[in-house]
Amino acid sequence: MSQILHSASVKKLITKGLKAECKALKEKNIFPQLKVVLVGSDPASLIYTANKKKYCEKIGALCEIVALDEHISESDFLKTITQINEDQLVDGCIVQLPLPKQLSHLDVGSLVKKEKDVDGFHPENLYALMSNHLGPKNFISCTPKGILTLMQESQIEISGKHVVIVGRSMIVGKPLAMLLTNNNATVTLCHSHTKNLREITKNCDILISAIGKAQFIDETYISPDKNQVIIDVGMNTDTQGQLCGDVHYAKVENLVSAITPVPGGVGPMTIVSLAQNLLQASKNRLSL
Repeated sequence: MSQILHSASVKKLITKGLKAECKALKEKNIFPQLKVVLVGSDPASLIYTANKKKYCEKIGALCEIVALDEHISESDFLKTITQINEDQLVDGCIVQLPLPKQLSHLDVGSLVKKEKDVDGFHPENLYALMSNHLGPKNFISCTPKGILTLMQESQIEISGKHVVIVGRSMIVGKPLAMLLTNNNATVTLCHSHTKNLREITKNCDILISAIGKAQFIDETYISPDKNQVIIDVGMNTDTQGQLCGDVHYAKVENLVSAITPVPGGVGPMTIVSLAQNLLQASKNRLSL
């Protein structure tokens, strides 16, 4: 029977620790504060930002959603980011994607100061990840960090394993490949131009899908040996409008050794990682 990698128990344990850390920081007059910049009213973005705010407040941190008009000018948008960067009481800032057309050309990763880049997209944070020289003042991208934490807490062996990641985005695929490589996995990064994808995915120990295509990974991508670990990063809707992942769970569940569900798998770990990064930024402020 497959091991279902629910994140609830891991999240509960980490949340308890984060609450204690936040309380300790407040006792030293450091009040962890996150600002989430939201442009427009994209339905999915509204849900994501609300969930981030709810969790931050649950652990005792401050979180403000800075809601901006969908038609905001580039200069006004950049002015808002500059104000947040210069606010010494704000520890972390994230820019919720996607941005509207007039802002879509901006390099979001470079907009937020490295010290407040709790999303882990700043070039200096990415370089620290690539060079495997991560220090307390560097932040790892939230979803990759959450995936690693979930696997480690679930006793999934990573070192020496062949990991196939399907999806090469800067948000998940590429930083995750570096993070797992740093943890001694052998990583193959696949994408839309990869040939013989099924042959590659069948011959790995851990398969991670982050492509945003509902139920794309079915039984034809899975090894017949029933020994693979499947990590599903996808957040999609199926033909009935129900939330689902990139993996066709019903067709794959009994063919693997372990699998993450959607919902209840990777998603909550992303928000947990964001909160971890925020408190780390607050501790860095304490040490100034």
